[in-house]
Amino acid sequence: MLKKFLLLIGLIWCLQQENSQAAIVLKDSTPHLLQMVIVSDLHYGITRKQFRGQTEVPATIVNEGMIAQINQLPFSTIPNDNGVTSGTKIGAIDYLIGTGDIANREEPPYPAAAVSWKQFTDDYTHLLSIKNIKGKTTPLLLVPGNHDVSNAIGFYREMQPAIDATAYLGIYNMEMHPASPKTMASFNYATDKVNYSVNQSGIHLVFITIWPDSATRIWMDKDLKEVKNSTPVILFTHDPPDGDPKHFTNPNGSHDLNATDKFENLLAEVYKDGVTTNTNSTDKEQKGWVQFLQAHHNIKAYFHGHNNGNEFYTYRGPDKNISLPAFRVDSPMKGKPSSNDETKLSFQLISIDPVARKMTVRECLWNTHPE
Repeated sequence: MLKKFLLLIGLIWCLQQENSQAAIVLKDSTPHLLQMVIVSDLHYGITRKQFRGQTEVPATIVNEGMIAQINQLPFSTIPNDNGVTSGTKIGAIDYLIGTGDIANREEPPYPAAAVSWKQFTDDYTHLLSIKNIKGKTTPLLLVPGNHDVSNAIGFYREMQPAIDATAYLGIYNMEMHPASPKTMASFNYATDKVNYSVNQSGIHLVFITIWPDSATRIWMDKDLKEVKNSTPVILFTHDPPDGDPKHFTNPNGSHDLNATDKFENLLAEVYKDGVTTNTNSTDKEQKGWVQFLQAHHNIKAYFHGHNNGNEFYTYRGPDKNISLPAFRVDSPMKGKPSSNDETKLSFQLISIDPVARKMTVRECLWNTHPE
């Protein structure tokens, strides 16, 4: 059984706008309770300092431990916490979502992305036993993280090999379903982004690469034009809503990757807040993003990883003129609180009632008794 399964209830957010009507069904003929598990920063290739009495434990062992607990969810009962599905058995899980950094960056001594991707697929496509409401294997909905992209396009420090796009291409081919699967030879990061959306139970789920920069917002705007204003939209990506300076394109010289500037060129947008990553500000970059949110009021929540720790908070923007519920997901390998206290290891369970138009996010502590 999943021990001490749901200790902390997440925030409960109303997904409907004032005076909006009942859930708009975009795909299914009958809206059903939508339940999703979200994990992040699995970091295959590295080891965890301590786990269940062992030291230097490979990511395969830690992730397999988490998967075993995720497999117990359908048989577990949610506490009476007044949230969506309060006091009921969980049952079907519609999707398992991963918000990036599946493979660790292949800097020696860490292995190539190809090795890490195989370990991931061996675990998450073979060991997961959860099912969706139709009784079929729960689909994986993935986006890449900064490590996955750096492996694919290069980095300013040495990597071995210098480029290995296996993990990124694995995510791309799994989620984008190209007519011909992308290969190392045909892949072009400038055009081959993992940006897609899923309609389920009257909710529009949007998945994007790294962060909603100006280039990505062009795609998002086009995508959202096909969505009614009364349809709630939830975003999933890797970086937090305020972004990360080093992930933008280098504003200096030839805009290349180099150990002096230390920009990673993961986003098409050139960094405007300074000429070094030390400024630790993305205020200028965020302004366009905030304007986008103000123009799309049906964006109701933002889920991400990257900073490695469970957190429920409200994104306000640099001018404090926006209010967006944000959810940060823990990492089984690099979580800041959980790296020193393995009883704090967690993933999140998202439960959405499409008729009442409410969502509850719960932190699921999956290793409270390591022994």
